[in-house]
Amino acid sequence: MISRKQLLEHAKTQQATDIHICAGAPILFRVGGKLVPITKEKLTPAQSRDMSLDLLTEEQKAVFEKTLDYDLMLADGFGRYRINIGYFNGAVGSTIRILPTRPRTLRELHLPDVVQDLTQRTKGLVLITGSTSQGKTTTMAAMIDQINSTNEKHIVTIEDPIEYVHTNKTGVVRQREVGRDTQSFYTGLRAALRQDPDVIAIGEMRDYETIKIALAAAETGVLVLSTLHVISIDKIIERLLSYAPASDESQLRFLLAESLQGMIHQELIPTVKGGQRVACEVLVITSAAKNIIRRKGGFFLRSVIETGKKHGMITMAESLNALLQAGTISEGVAKTVLANYE
Repeated sequence: MISRKQLLEHAKTQQATDIHICAGAPILFRVGGKLVPITKEKLTPAQSRDMSLDLLTEEQKAVFEKTLDYDLMLADGFGRYRINIGYFNGAVGSTIRILPTRPRTLRELHLPDVVQDLTQRTKGLVLITGSTSQGKTTTMAAMIDQINSTNEKHIVTIEDPIEYVHTNKTGVVRQREVGRDTQSFYTGLRAALRQDPDVIAIGEMRDYETIKIALAAAETGVLVLSTLHVISIDKIIERLLSYAPASDESQLRFLLAESLQGMIHQELIPTVKGGQRVACEVLVITSAAKNIIRRKGGFFLRSVIETGKKHGMITMAESLNALLQAGTISEGVAKTVLANYE
C-alpha cells in the first residue's frame, strides 16, 4: 500500500488540488479541475479504510467511529492539508485538499484592478461569491494579503478551517479557527468587534445572526470581507433574505444597502493548457445599486453592472471575452459559462 508521505508528495508533483480515496475506485487526483486516476487497480474497502485511518491518531479514530465523520487539518514539514473522512455506502473513504503554502497575490490570480480598489475601502462589506470550489477563499486570502502588505491595519479572520496562513507584513493578521480558537462564526465575529479591528474577514456567512452582526460592523466603520454561496450577483438579495424572518426583510435591505461596497462573483474555469483561471463579474455599489437593494429584486443589479464601466465594474461576458481573446480559454468553455448569465 502506498504510504501517506508518498501519496502527498506524488500529488504535489502532479499539481493536484485534491486527493480522493474511495473503495471501488482507483486513487484519484483532481488536476486542472478534472479527476485523474493514478492507480490501475481499484481500492478494496479494506485498503480505502486503512489509507484513510492512517491519517488519524488513535484518539481521532475513536471519535470518528462514534461520529462517522471527521474533519481535520494536517501540517507537516512539506505542507498543509484539509481532510474529511467518512463512511460511504458502508466503506470508509477520505478526501484530502492540498492547501497552498502562502496566499496568492491579486496579480497572480489575474483579478481586475477594481478588486484591489475594493481592498482600500476603510469600511463596509465586500462579498466574494460563487458556487462551491470556485476559488472564493483563495480570492479572499489574496485581498487580505493585499491589505496586509500595503496598510498598517489590524486584520482579524474567522475561518473554518484556516486554509492560508498569513504572516504579519505592514499590517497585523490574527487568525481564528472555528472549533479551535472560537466556538462559531457568530461568537468569533462578536468577539472580533471588541478586538479593535480595522478589517474582519469571515470565512463564510452561514446564518442570520452572523449576517446581521457583519452588516452592523460594516456600517459602523470596519471593512468586512466574506464569502457567500450564490450562483450569480443578481441572486444576492434573495439569498440573504432567505436567512431572515419576513418581519426583518426591510431592516436587512436597509443594512445591506448602507454597508455593501462591492461584490466579486467568480467562476473557476479550465484553460486550454490544462490549468484553471478565474473569470469574474464585479459590482461596485452606486446610488442606483442602493436603490435597487432597498426596493427591488436583484435582477435589476445586472443593468447596474452593464452600465458601470466608469466605476470599474465588469460583466462576466467581458471577463470571458478577455480570456478568449488572449487565447487562455476555448470558445466552447466561454459559451458554456456565459449560458448561465444570459
